[in-house]
Formats: sequence, C-alpha cells, structure tokens
Amino acid sequence: MRKIILSVLGLVIILLSVFLANKIIESNTRKRPVPNKVVKTVFVDTVSNGTVPINIKASGSLTAKRRLELYTEVQGILLGGKKLFKPGQTYRRGELLLRLDASEFYASVQSQRSNLYNQIAAIMPDIRLDYPESFDKWQNYLTAFDINKSLAPLPEFSSDKERYFINGRNITTSYYTIKNLEQRLSKFSITAPFDGILTEALVTEGTLVRSGQKLGEYIDTGVYELPVAVNKSYADMLAIGKKVTIRSLDDAREYEGVVSRINGNVDVSSQTIDAFIEVKDENLREGVYLEANLEAREETNAYVLSRALLQSETEIFSVRDTILELINVRPIYFTDKTVVVKGIPDGSIILKRPVPGAYEGMLVKIFEESANSSDKETAQSSQ
Repeated sequence: MRKIILSVLGLVIILLSVFLANKIIESNTRKRPVPNKVVKTVFVDTVSNGTVPINIKASGSLTAKRRLELYTEVQGILLGGKKLFKPGQTYRRGELLLRLDASEFYASVQSQRSNLYNQIAAIMPDIRLDYPESFDKWQNYLTAFDINKSLAPLPEFSSDKERYFINGRNITTSYYTIKNLEQRLSKFSITAPFDGILTEALVTEGTLVRSGQKLGEYIDTGVYELPVAVNKSYADMLAIGKKVTIRSLDDAREYEGVVSRINGNVDVSSQTIDAFIEVKDENLREGVYLEANLEAREETNAYVLSRALLQSETEIFSVRDTILELINVRPIYFTDKTVVVKGIPDGSIILKRPVPGAYEGMLVKIFEESANSSDKETAQSSQ
C-alpha cells in the first residue's frame, strides 16, 4: 500500500510540475507590437516646360594665335642690336629681331656684282654695232649699276637675236646667280613680322649660330586662342562665330571670345572635337587656364532638374494621389549637377528632392509650404 501511495504521489507531482511549467511559459510570451505605418513627407515641384538654353562648359590653356619659331638658314656670329635678344623683349612690326655677321658673305656678293658689271661693259661695243636700238637702255643700266645695292632687273630684250646674244655671254646666268646670293644674304637678319614679344631666346650675342639651329620663339600678344575639347555628341551645337563667355578660375574675371575654328577630326582616344575660341584682351597671357561657357543652342519644351532625381537615367518619380509612380523622360544634356530632359507632361507633380528608399507605389505626403517653412527650408538647404 505504501508503494502505491508513493507512486501516485510522484505522478501527481510530475503532472503538477508540467502544468506549472506550461503556465510559466505562457506567462512569458510577449505579443509583437503592430508597427505604425510611416508616410514620408516629400518636397515637390509642378512641371512647366519651356525654352532651356544649353551651355557647354569646357576649359583649356590659352595660346597665342600667331607664333613664330625662329630658325636660321645660314651660319654666323650673332651680333648685338638696339635691343637685347632676351625673353620678354617687345618688338614692333618690321623691327630687327636679330642679325648675324655677314661681312664675308657680303664681300662675296659684291665680287659677283663686280663681275657682272665687267661682263656687261665688255659687250657694250658689240651692242653699239649690232643692236644700236638697244644700246641706250644697256648704257643706262650700266650707269645706274651699284655693287653696294641689290641688282635691278635686266633691261627687256627688244628681239630674239638680242636675247640670244646676251644669254650667249652668260649675263643672264650671272644675274640670277647674284639674285640667289642676295636672297641668302637677306637671311642673315630676321625682322619682326608682327607686333609681339620674345618668349624664348636660346642664343646670346657673340654665339656662333649654325644653319638650322633654333634661336627662340616670338608670339603675337594681341590675339589669343583657347583650345577646348567638346564631346562629339555636341558637335552639331557648335558654330563658327558664336560668342563665348570665358572666365578666369583664379580671379573670376570674364572675357568675351568668338569660336574661330572647329577641327573636323574626332580624337580617337577621348572622342572629343577641338574647338578654338579667339579672345583679345591686354590683360591675358599665354598659358593662363580659362573656362569657356559655350552657348550651344536653345532646347524648346524642356525642363531642368537635378541629376540625383533620375532613376536608371531615363525615369523620374512623380506624385499622383499621394502615391509615387515612375514616368519616362528623355535626357538631352547633362551638367555636373543638373540635366535637361524632355517628355514630362506640363502640370506633372514631380519630386524636388531625392527620397531615400523610394519605390513605385510608395505612399507619401506632400509638404505644404508656408512662409515660415519656406524660410526654414531655405536655411537648411544653404547649410
């Protein structure tokens, strides 16, 4: 009997333990709270399409439109002139840039001129006898002959017989040989072809200059060009004669230029086209880095918005009845921060600012702007 009572008592204790354990477990069960539905507040704009000017920004270094690299075709010692041949020296058009010692070569030219004089003088008796009608003109030529000056043109021949006679005495050959030497003699000095400044000088006075040696560089400071690289997709927007606003990056000064040339080739590596903008200003210097704002064209029935609003480059979010939906757009032109698009119906309500985690069908609340909230929004945006 005792064993039976103990068994029944143990069974009762086990059942009681199970029952109490279940009660404890049920009492610790927490109900999951129902999440509150959050509706994001968004800022919107009402679309009004219009005419949007498309401006292409490009930058580059300023270069002189007219540049002259100075080389010599003769050999000689560089002589001193009125102005030192040094960088920064300015010259007027026609002014002597440099001069080489040509005394030896000049003496050779004078010798050849003297020989020609003697040749003509030797045939004067024959001309008097055989061609009396031509004697006076040859006599006048001989009288005006000066071995220290450039040769004057030979008298014109009155007949074929006279031409054969003169050519047979090698007078014409000697004349053109001397003219060739005179051309070479003129290369011992170089004059300025335009007003400008010497930017590089590689020789000094007393230096032996050899034929083909580079002497320096000379530029025109009156007209400059700004070469800029423009994407080939905007090539049809460029036009020669278009006015361009050019801005300096350091002091924010503005200059006015004109598109003077457009390269016909597309750079293979960068797929860009070089355009050259002509600008004139006395304050400019070669090598200055400038930024150009090219007024390419005006796009009608277009709208400007932030690039951050584009979804997959061809879609944006609009708000219809507090629900977000995607509409297709056609981008026309991109800048660093904005994009010009077409295809948005007039009166459409679109997002003004990006919404993190936005998706099509998302429920939103349009922010109702008031005077105070507008001021606050402006202040937050500026911060």
